[in-house]
Amino acid sequence: MNPKPILTLAVAAVAVGAFALGARPAVSPAEAAAASPAASAQVARGEYLSKIMGCNDCHTPFHMTPRGPEPDMTRMLSGHPQNLVITEVPKPAGGPWIGSVAATNTAWAGPWGVSFTANLTPDPETGLGKWTVDTFIAAIRNGKHEGQGRPILPPMPWPMYRNATDEDLRALFAYLQSIPAIKNRVPQPLEPAETN
Repeated sequence: MNPKPILTLAVAAVAVGAFALGARPAVSPAEAAAASPAASAQVARGEYLSKIMGCNDCHTPFHMTPRGPEPDMTRMLSGHPQNLVITEVPKPAGGPWIGSVAATNTAWAGPWGVSFTANLTPDPETGLGKWTVDTFIAAIRNGKHEGQGRPILPPMPWPMYRNATDEDLRALFAYLQSIPAIKNRVPQPLEPAETN
């Protein structure tokens, strides 16, 4: 007797049994959105919102191109690069200037200290992968990290974004959960120079 058909049948039986017991293969957020027209429309709405709200302007590191500085879309929405270490708050420029910004457009300094733009990708360790939609909405509404932590610092325009509808914030979160996860640990903000 040929053992190959028996082995094939055994593998098929295990696969059918696992499916019947609820063990289904993992599906990415993008695949899940593609499976449902409503979810797909929500993700598309979120992508549109991220573009008109300028999310890439600060949360995607800039790099120099022949046309000048532009967002590096290979690091889309991954926040301040972890390998660009900033340890000191720059001295105020004086005059009419209130702050300064890193060449990547991901670190901003001013009277609040230094703020670093967050990783908005769905990486579970360094981004929004463990956040829920309710946590995301609370963060935008309250201007606090994870809705209840430290203040969200300038230049993040959360006081304007907090006026978005729940539906739009849900769509934005659905989109952010559908993009590629990028592991990039953004540093914590630096306190103003006077308190260092």
